[in-house]
Amino acid sequence: MHIRWSLAPSLLLAAALIAPALAQQTPPADTATPAAPPKKPHKPKPEAAAKPAAAPATAAPAAAGGAKPTLLSQYGEWGAYTASPGGKKVCFAIAKPSATETVPPDRPRNPSYMFISSRPADKVSNEVSIIIGYPFKPNSEATAEVGTTSFALSTQQDGAWVKNATEEAHMVEAMRGGQSAIVKGVSVKGTRSTDTFSLRGLAQALDRVDQECK
Repeated sequence: MHIRWSLAPSLLLAAALIAPALAQQTPPADTATPAAPPKKPHKPKPEAAAKPAAAPATAAPAAAGGAKPTLLSQYGEWGAYTASPGGKKVCFAIAKPSATETVPPDRPRNPSYMFISSRPADKVSNEVSIIIGYPFKPNSEATAEVGTTSFALSTQQDGAWVKNATEEAHMVEAMRGGQSAIVKGVSVKGTRSTDTFSLRGLAQALDRVDQECK
């Protein structure tokens, strides 16, 4: 059964700042780096469903206060960062795809990122989330392939999360020992994307994140 999620404020936060995060990976000058990983949306409470959501134009600046990330260390393709959006500490490993393609080819997209984050205040550890760079097709699923194993991803707006929470730890463990994670999805306009994330340095970045956000 499809679960309708409310839009997480962190999806706005993630693209709110232009910061030198991932600078060691030499991003293009116009690339906006997410300030903090997006939180997995929660199913809205019935009494909250009827209330109008805050306008994105006002929500993003409010959420962005004090959220500029601090680089802890860079490990291969993965950076380990910490930030405090809303005063709550979050630690995360982040990487950009090492290769990307679309069908039809060369369709314009915003930058995409994969996060693995820990939020001690929320008792969340190693949550996998992806910002894909375009709005997903409504009610669609994406996939993440690690080796020979494929993991289903739920999507909302431009974000994706592991659909089955019980598989998340398995996915992270597979990524620690894997070579690449391949994320596939479909945009609202029907464009199919394939993003390949190198996993070089991920294990070390996660160890650093775990150390910072015990």
